Amino acid sequence: MTQPHSDRLLIPTLSVCNFVIGVGAFGIIGLVEPLGADMNLTPVQTGQLLTVYAVAYAILSPLLVAYTGQVGRRRILAAGVAMFVAAAALSIVAPGIMALNGTRVLAAAGAGLFTPIAATVAAMLSPEDQRAKALAAVFFGLTMSQVVGVPASSWIAYTFGWRWAFGLVVAVGLPCLWLIWTRVPAGLRFEPVTLRDLRDVLGEGRLMLAVAFTATFIGTQYILFTYIAPLLSATMGFGRDGIAFMLMIAGVGAVAGNVIGGYMSDRFGWRVTLTIVCLIQASVLPVFSLLPLPPVALMVLVFIWSLGSWSFMAAQQTRLITLAGHRAPVVLALNAAAIYLGAAVGSSLGGVLINTLGLVSLGIGAGFGAVLALVHLTLSARLEPLARPTS
Repeated sequence: MTQPHSDRLLIPTLSVCNFVIGVGAFGIIGLVEPLGADMNLTPVQTGQLLTVYAVAYAILSPLLVAYTGQVGRRRILAAGVAMFVAAAALSIVAPGIMALNGTRVLAAAGAGLFTPIAATVAAMLSPEDQRAKALAAVFFGLTMSQVVGVPASSWIAYTFGWRWAFGLVVAVGLPCLWLIWTRVPAGLRFEPVTLRDLRDVLGEGRLMLAVAFTATFIGTQYILFTYIAPLLSATMGFGRDGIAFMLMIAGVGAVAGNVIGGYMSDRFGWRVTLTIVCLIQASVLPVFSLLPLPPVALMVLVFIWSLGSWSFMAAQQTRLITLAGHRAPVVLALNAAAIYLGAAVGSSLGGVLINTLGLVSLGIGAGFGAVLALVHLTLSARLEPLARPTS
């Protein structure tokens, strides 16, 4: 049942925390070159930090969410943020790539607890006709991390060194612990999910096919996104400022996509929205294999690509929450896991393309991925299981 709440700062608090997690998770994109130069690593080796994070998130998030289903939500949210901030602090003093990989696992565990639980809290404490809006608001923080946090992290890494970029995460993350403890209601619990719920969801093939679309779509994006900095450096001659600026343009596109995707989903439904998004990606991603382009044309290309990439989230989450019923926390955890599993597979495929065909092959490879995502969407939509009650 929905439990109304009166604290208007609850949703903004969850969104701010997601902003911190977005900076810590995706900021590695802007650290590929400075971190690699400092540790004498190739872009592919540095990019594997994202892969490690993604795989750890995919494995740990659904298990931790199910295992802690009977613990108060405020405690779990605070624990997730604390783990994430601790991982960033340890990254500052990490002596090498192996230690950094360890801190990425800890960060993934913290984020894997926080993000799906935050989405559940927002949905369950909001009237049913406002849940999509509440979810979009909570995930707005992740979107804004693309606009402000990732470019800022990149600029700091190029200017002062990559360790200072992790220091940024610590600085903005610590106040979030206080916000959670003062804004999330004490003793907050919903109908608990268990490891049995996780097992049951994993056994529903058609539901899992719907969840897996997230991995397919996100994987397509990360074939290119993981290596966008070295691609722009090699083809456009961009350095610190040029790369940070293009990441900012991508962030603006992400904000626009988050808003437009939510509107389109409400107006036309999730299936039409997701189909259009896949078609956009299949059209624009191959153009990245034509670089160099005039800077203005590249700005437009990056904006449209990012807009399409981030337009899918609201539609896909609305789809899954409708299907999941009371098991929404588990399904949202699996969906979040699918995001990072897709990121891991996509970044790995991008590395293979670079090693075999070179950086300019990334756009064409990602374009093929977008076509595959459209096929996956069509198949999973046709096999959609019946929706379960949401209360």
